[in-house]
Amino acid sequence: MHESRTTAAAGQRADGPGTHPLLEVRGVTKSFGSGRRRLTALDGVDIQLGRGETLGLVGESGCGKSTLARVLLGLERPDAGTVRYDGIDPFTLRGKDLLNWRRRVQMVFQDPFASLNARMSAADLIGEPWRTHRDVTPDAKTRDKRIRELLSLVGLRESDAHRYPSEFSGGQRQRIGIARALALNPDLIVCDEPVSALDLSVQAQVLNVLSELQSRLGVAYVFISHDLSVVRYISDRVTVMYLGKVIEHGETEDVFDRPQHPYTAALMSAVPVLDASRAAEDHEIHLKGEIPSPFNIPSGCRFRTRCWRAEDRCATEAPPAVVREREGAGDTHTALCHFPLGARSVWA
Repeated sequence: MHESRTTAAAGQRADGPGTHPLLEVRGVTKSFGSGRRRLTALDGVDIQLGRGETLGLVGESGCGKSTLARVLLGLERPDAGTVRYDGIDPFTLRGKDLLNWRRRVQMVFQDPFASLNARMSAADLIGEPWRTHRDVTPDAKTRDKRIRELLSLVGLRESDAHRYPSEFSGGQRQRIGIARALALNPDLIVCDEPVSALDLSVQAQVLNVLSELQSRLGVAYVFISHDLSVVRYISDRVTVMYLGKVIEHGETEDVFDRPQHPYTAALMSAVPVLDASRAAEDHEIHLKGEIPSPFNIPSGCRFRTRCWRAEDRCATEAPPAVVREREGAGDTHTALCHFPLGARSVWA
């Protein structure tokens, strides 16, 4: 799955010498409140995304995933660090330049029942972005043609254009949301739990639509999800967050099969395994304790209060970034840990 999609998108990428990644986030920090009630939602976050790629973003509730999504969409300004699209900082843009940038980054929301106005037809919903971006609004004839094209692109019928949200299933509503996100031909779509409100069979349909669109259009995704099986299916690379910090990052299969951070290992151990031989070999890791309060993050390694491998230095020293080169490839697998795990030794 990952190989075919990445290969299809390779021709779309421009990340070679002399060019920029589509998205580059460096050292982004974002806090809310002040004094004792100051909450650091993001703490020195680094991510990078090429054209036509999917970055899976995982972690427990409260780890900072949604705050990062809002920063990527330009809805929250970071306190420190940089966000760049093709080398451009969107937070320096004003007026028409900012409006033009917003076309390039769109969003698919979690709840297809709440994100669509029940009083608007599918055609009106899909064409809604054109009312804001009037300089790219097609004329009436072209608009109708474009709406039919978008409906077809996400697997709906042209005749669905005049139906209302109440007449669609949850999966069909999410397809309308995807079509709306595509109306302005974006480079990047942020998907915030886009299938969590759907039945399993419908989830598969929506994920296949997203993958097919990526192969055809070269659009990139930041895919936020609690469902690790979904993330493994759709993502090229995975970023794991814990209490506002990126603690592991690497190629999807590498992170799932060879997690380096104990927290990631615990997450991956909870994923159902269909292979009977592996199911017998592996067992779920049960973490002790509760997630620390984001208002009182532990010193040293923030995961140490729940980690079965923690030692004294974990309480006094921030863990270094341990980088492991992936065999046979130029990719790297990074984890913040004093005592990173070996390949599949996590279950011992």
